[in-house]
Amino acid sequence: MSPLDPAHRRDGSAAADPPNALGRRPISRRGLLLRGIGAAGLTGMSTAVYAAAIEPERLVTTSYRLDPPGWNAGPLSVAAIADLHAGGPNMAVEHISRVVDQTNALHPDLIVLLGDYIANHRFVTEHVPPDVWAAQFARLTAPLGVWAILGNHDWWHDVGAVRGALEKVGIPCLENRAVLVGEGAARFWIAGLGDQLAHRLGRGTFRGEDDLPGTLGQVTTDHPVILLAHEPDIFVRVPPRVCLTLAGHTHGGQIRIPLLWPSFVPSRYGARFAYGHIVESGRHMIVSGGLGTSFVPVRLGIPPEIVHMEIGGTAAV
Repeated sequence: MSPLDPAHRRDGSAAADPPNALGRRPISRRGLLLRGIGAAGLTGMSTAVYAAAIEPERLVTTSYRLDPPGWNAGPLSVAAIADLHAGGPNMAVEHISRVVDQTNALHPDLIVLLGDYIANHRFVTEHVPPDVWAAQFARLTAPLGVWAILGNHDWWHDVGAVRGALEKVGIPCLENRAVLVGEGAARFWIAGLGDQLAHRLGRGTFRGEDDLPGTLGQVTTDHPVILLAHEPDIFVRVPPRVCLTLAGHTHGGQIRIPLLWPSFVPSRYGARFAYGHIVESGRHMIVSGGLGTSFVPVRLGIPPEIVHMEIGGTAAV
């Protein structure tokens, strides 16, 4: 380039780009970079605000229609509530009341509570004692009853208070128990498993209270079985005798950032059992994304949900 090239001044320094046809100077690479950084910063801030203040306040109903092998108990409507993590800012009393109202509006035949009722992360702004959230759950109503299991956070923080609160409002807590419900040809078993991470022994090491063989050993008839398990990892051991496994715990990843979100799933199987309707070798499991939050009061890409299932009389996935 010659010294007289218009892109350079006489002192050899670069000159500003000449105006374009519209009289505007084109944006330099540095300008583009700065604008990109600014836009990314604004996008990041907007995403953070949404994840912390908007999505955790939402409440959706996620519906499934399935006809798993072995189900012969006729049509059944089931609502599942998982991972309440009662406490502010995301699951204060008014939020829990809304969950109960929306669940009752589904008019399910059966309601199941899949554990983790306690919120204990460092960002809790309002503590909701067990007697308070249980009093809200006492308003749940279904012809075949409301049944509960416990989760790891219940065991880690105040399992006695959780058990007592559920018992006080008449909600049975199934820990390695199976009960036969319904009438006539519409009878089926509900089996509730003890928590698989109940006792923390060290970093990443746990001893569970789960007894899958002992629980299923209580199933003494040929009626179909629905298994309640807080953590979905047990699914690799669930036999075909169980028509449907219902689980929570994962929060669906809670923060579903593309490509990265499987690393947020608290499961040894990563995204395999993270969320939704999972079918393996003819066995069916539905994993709820849950309601509350754990570790941080943030949700992204997986809003709080009530799961509603219509079982029987529909095409299987």
